[in-house]
Amino acid sequence: MDASAPQSKSFHAKPKQAIAAKIFHWVNIISLLLMISSGLQIYNANPVFGGREGISIPSLFTLGGWLGGGRNWHFAAMWFFALNLLWYGIYIFLTHRWQHRFLSSSDLRSLYRSQSEKRKNYAWHRLAYTIIIPVLLLAIFTGLGMYKPAQFHWIVSLFGSWQSLRIVHFISVPIFISFAVVHTWLGLRVGSWRLIKSIFW
Repeated sequence: MDASAPQSKSFHAKPKQAIAAKIFHWVNIISLLLMISSGLQIYNANPVFGGREGISIPSLFTLGGWLGGGRNWHFAAMWFFALNLLWYGIYIFLTHRWQHRFLSSSDLRSLYRSQSEKRKNYAWHRLAYTIIIPVLLLAIFTGLGMYKPAQFHWIVSLFGSWQSLRIVHFISVPIFISFAVVHTWLGLRVGSWRLIKSIFW
């Protein structure tokens, strides 16, 4: 009985997350919701696809009320989002947490050879973390080009045209939403709802 007690206690222990991780996830979610909804308001003013006759997003899913309002909300949230990524990146670098967050050669080997489903889930999780970083940087990079096209005209030139820049920026949204879904699903597989709740509460 005594030998099995520590294992039972460990099995029922609640997952714990650093307060920095909780803050990061909350700020991320809030700023992303603000950016997506205000971005859809901007989209309504000039649809990315289909020109002026393109699909219009219902006002229930938009923020800002008009083009100028949508832009103000969008760019304000952008700064919160970008600064949140910056400080968290510094945090995981200084605490060496990056060693456990991103894909390694051992993770790749696990995806191909490991018989442990849990080990594979962790590897997939790190793969998702690794892939989303360049997507986030691309979203911020293209967003800067749209925010200050005169000052960052070279960003527009890199993508060939203003329309191409807008398309790349717009595509980053469904990619990140897909990441959030996969990220949550993998979290459920690794630690069930207890792990998901521990990230926020």
